[in-house]
Amino acid sequence: MQVKRAPRPAPTSTTVSTEAFRSRIRLRHLHCFVAVAQAQHLGRAGEQLGLTQPAVSKTLTELEELTGTRLLIRQRAGTGLTSAGMRFLRHALRVLEDIDAAADSMAGADAPRHERIRVGTLPSIVPALLLDAVSRFRAIHPDVGLAVQSGMNRTLIDLLKADVLDVVIGRMDDPAAMEGLWFESLAAEPLVLAVRAGHPLASQARPAMRDVLAWPMVVPALGSIPRHSTESLLARHGFTLPDGCLETADAYLGRLLTQRGDNVWAAPLSATRQAVEAGEMVVLPIDTHGTEEPIGLLRRSDRTLEPMAEAFAEVIRRTAAERHG
Repeated sequence: MQVKRAPRPAPTSTTVSTEAFRSRIRLRHLHCFVAVAQAQHLGRAGEQLGLTQPAVSKTLTELEELTGTRLLIRQRAGTGLTSAGMRFLRHALRVLEDIDAAADSMAGADAPRHERIRVGTLPSIVPALLLDAVSRFRAIHPDVGLAVQSGMNRTLIDLLKADVLDVVIGRMDDPAAMEGLWFESLAAEPLVLAVRAGHPLASQARPAMRDVLAWPMVVPALGSIPRHSTESLLARHGFTLPDGCLETADAYLGRLLTQRGDNVWAAPLSATRQAVEAGEMVVLPIDTHGTEEPIGLLRRSDRTLEPMAEAFAEVIRRTAAERHG
């Protein structure tokens, strides 16, 4: 007696897309995606990969077609990751790390290990705390690589969660953003109002806020904690931000604009410290009490830092203690 076999169920769209992904995904897709995620810019990622920007864009489009979802947000100023992109990044990094580990294993157990620490930092931290810490660490461990990426606090947190960064020097964020992270406070940093040496406001014993706002302003980027502190400070004096402000998260740009013109720069203390110590800028004697925000080390709570990354964190701690002790 012949037994009839039940017909094979038709593949679902999910099955088809998964099979297509598995058969068509290539390492070049992963390398390209990770490079763009880390550089946050198609052009810079292309330079790292030796590709043109159109080639990078085409590869990313192929990847998004394979995954069936949008992974990147393309903007004129750069690129960001969608929530799906953040999830995909974790897996892409793991695949590439496993391939690197396989290559290392083929080189033999005695092959030298090239250590590299991936550090995220707020731009305002670079001129003071990070500069000193990096100089000290490299004097002790010249063979350990450091990859430093600056950005806004929420971006750095997302990259830390996605395992693009090992440690971040940043600020506390709201509870939802901080889930899965551990924060170690280093110091409380106030907002200051700074001008170039020789600026007319620098000679006033107690300039009023109205006098300050009569000059062009350079203020922190919208959405940042220092921007919120700036707006709160002005509100206490009965003012709002004037029209025509230059908004930037780039501490280097803020410093140049202040030193070369008549701007008043609203910035975290660490962003101005180096120029003030050099006598190139002056912090105005205006009470900014209440604008202090804790700066600290952020790391993932589900893992322990590698020994060299922990050594770098310790250098950060000592440097911060000396500056704020």
